[in-house]
Amino acid sequence: MPEPARTLYLVCYDVANPKRLQRVHKFLLGYKVGGQKSFFECWLTASELDAVRQGLVDRMNTRDDRAHIFQLDPRQRIDCLGTAQAPKHAAFMIV
Repeated sequence: MPEPARTLYLVCYDVANPKRLQRVHKFLLGYKVGGQKSFFECWLTASELDAVRQGLVDRMNTRDDRAHIFQLDPRQRIDCLGTAQAPKHAAFMIV
């Protein structure tokens, strides 16, 4: 059975409360393949994207906190500045 298609997303969040911030951060660690602090690169299927959206809503206060999910085009050239490094691995998922 073929694996579902994955798309590259950048998930960014700004959570006002430290307890909620920790819950959001810990939740997204299960989906990220790269990134730092509150910006995570995630290769997601459509159902995983739905799970991420719902998981964020469940862990955030939508009046005080915010999150953005941007679909990225993995075919674009990667610009690395300063100490930034291009990803070393192709799309994968750790289970």
